[in-house]
Amino acid sequence: MPDVVDKATRSRMMSGIKGANTKPEMIIRSGLHKRGFRFRLHDKKLPGKPDLVLRKYNAVIFVNGCFWHKHDCHLFKWPKTRQDFWRAKIEGNAERDERNVLALLDDGWRVMTVWECALKGKTRRPEAEVLYLAMRWLRSNRKSREIGGR
Repeated sequence: MPDVVDKATRSRMMSGIKGANTKPEMIIRSGLHKRGFRFRLHDKKLPGKPDLVLRKYNAVIFVNGCFWHKHDCHLFKWPKTRQDFWRAKIEGNAERDERNVLALLDDGWRVMTVWECALKGKTRRPEAEVLYLAMRWLRSNRKSREIGGR
């Protein structure tokens, strides 16, 4: 199936997609900050440059977009055009994510991933619930946690 917009328009649309400071990330950041959690942002010294680094809790949080990180949910669908390119791109992202999480765990960090579908779409959870789950995990001793949609 051909693209519904021309190549220049698609290029402009794709270049406008942010990698940091996304709406789901801002919800998690502001919600945790209001509840007293303090963190660093996008630490380049750590594998994967986590979105939030909470040294006090020896924890990092990634807020991942379901499409870009190949989450098995209703927000992820394989593109119909340029399938080889997109398969390589998205599979590469998912493999890199896995390597980064394992490296962080090996270094003694605790790792949480909050998926976009937890805060957006038909399976979204109330923001307060997502923040409660994140806070409960931060205060626990569990090594890893994922929060997705219902």
